Amino acid sequence: MGSDHYFSSQPSTPEKRREVNVVLADRPLTVVTAGGIFSPDGVDKGTAVLLAEAPAPSATGNLLDIGCGWGPIALTMALRSPEATVYAVDVNDRSIALTRDNASRLGLTNVVAGTPDSVDAGVRFSTIWSNPPIRVGKDELHSLLLAWLPRLAEGGDAHLVVQKNLGSDSLQRWLAAELPARFPELAFTVTREATHKTFRVLRVHRAR
Repeated sequence: MGSDHYFSSQPSTPEKRREVNVVLADRPLTVVTAGGIFSPDGVDKGTAVLLAEAPAPSATGNLLDIGCGWGPIALTMALRSPEATVYAVDVNDRSIALTRDNASRLGLTNVVAGTPDSVDAGVRFSTIWSNPPIRVGKDELHSLLLAWLPRLAEGGDAHLVVQKNLGSDSLQRWLAAELPARFPELAFTVTREATHKTFRVLRVHRAR
């Protein structure tokens, strides 16, 4: 994508949509993607690890995908938990439109895609899954996680996939220190739940 980062709100590259065959929730599906977003050629390695390693999302309530791209995480949660409402957020307008269109193509009426500001501040989430945008920089990444992780419902879990060489271990240490210090009343714990080649899956749990 050159200088046209997937975390730009308005990608400068022309939108040329194409169909891509993927497997989500153990189902072969055809989705639409385009340039100017994250992983336009299909399910990236990190997301594939997250989808394989994370436990089943909550069957009901509100679920969250932070940085939805064309929607692989949100669509998987919606397929696995049809009675839940899945919020898919991104700063990239093209990603939001693609996630909405892919949900519509698959008949998933329980996906709500939009910008972070579009989600009501009172909404709490039973499950959060994310392949977070590490390349936005440490400060922005930390701000992003501090904005969303405290919105876990009681007993809720967040699972994040991060590549080791992009700082997964340091991020785990930071979360384990920062979340309890900033939000002692929420009783957070942070653990590494899985390792797959160069990827780590981190779990953030909020006690009941």
